[in-house]
Amino acid sequence: MKKIILLAVLVFAANLIAAEKKIIRNADRFELIYSMTLPEIKGPARLWVPLARTDSHQRFEVLSVESPVPWHKTRDKFHQNEILVLNPSKDDSNKKITIHYQVIRREKIAHSEVGNPKRHLKAEKLVPNNERFKQIGRQVTADGDDDLIKGKAIYKHVLEHMRYDKSGKGWGRGDALYACDARTGNCTDFHAYFIGLCRSVNIPARFAIGFTIPADVNSGAIGGYHCWAEFFADNKWVPVDISEADKHPELTEYYFGHHPANRLELSRGRDILPQPAPKAGSFNYFFGPHLEVSGKELPIKATFEFKRLPLKN
Repeated sequence: MKKIILLAVLVFAANLIAAEKKIIRNADRFELIYSMTLPEIKGPARLWVPLARTDSHQRFEVLSVESPVPWHKTRDKFHQNEILVLNPSKDDSNKKITIHYQVIRREKIAHSEVGNPKRHLKAEKLVPNNERFKQIGRQVTADGDDDLIKGKAIYKHVLEHMRYDKSGKGWGRGDALYACDARTGNCTDFHAYFIGLCRSVNIPARFAIGFTIPADVNSGAIGGYHCWAEFFADNKWVPVDISEADKHPELTEYYFGHHPANRLELSRGRDILPQPAPKAGSFNYFFGPHLEVSGKELPIKATFEFKRLPLKN
């Protein structure tokens, strides 16, 4: 029996050590360089780029934009995300635009914010609030006495219902119905399904997208985006990250109620419509950049690099 207990303790300790290599607690400080190279421009063009903003959990020490193209800031009306708008010309073809951030980011726990949370009960194009979701939501939360317990039940349901898998077609759009049926997907799909179920039982929930800064190395490239969610309970916004909990089961309890310090929120919400508006309509989610030439979307290459900095005393 003693050997079994000792083995269990060793396994727990090993899992804890492994978990701590994937997250940074309390605070992180880093610089991030978001660069894009314009393609060949052969007509009237417009470029939209999301611009991260300071809030209670991330503070910029440096934020600069290096661009051969004049730019101005705008916001989308509903979520108030900051967005750079540029009008590159033929002469700007193949030129580079770089956004430089130097950030102190703090671990996110349940927290209060100014604003009406009920705004986040509104359905979105790919996150409906329909009778099917209401039925699932009622079943999943039947034993819940308050919204925090109900949110935990939905978190557990999504974690058990879905598996992180980017094979096949249809994943990555944050389509809640697809996620429900396919039972697979990436972070957008996990959190679209979670948000849809929360809203179906009248719990406000919202989506955010940005970067995960690797915890186990101090510099390098970032492959792409990561997204997460929050729901409203006990007058606070409660952070969750279900896709990461699926990939790292040893962090399942942590990711209900925490977002680690090693990330940067780039934009918040879905169906983002800036002014001036793209011909393609609202952005499903906004990680960007989005370039239109002669009214048609044109691919634009972007790279993301980071360097961790020492925390200040």
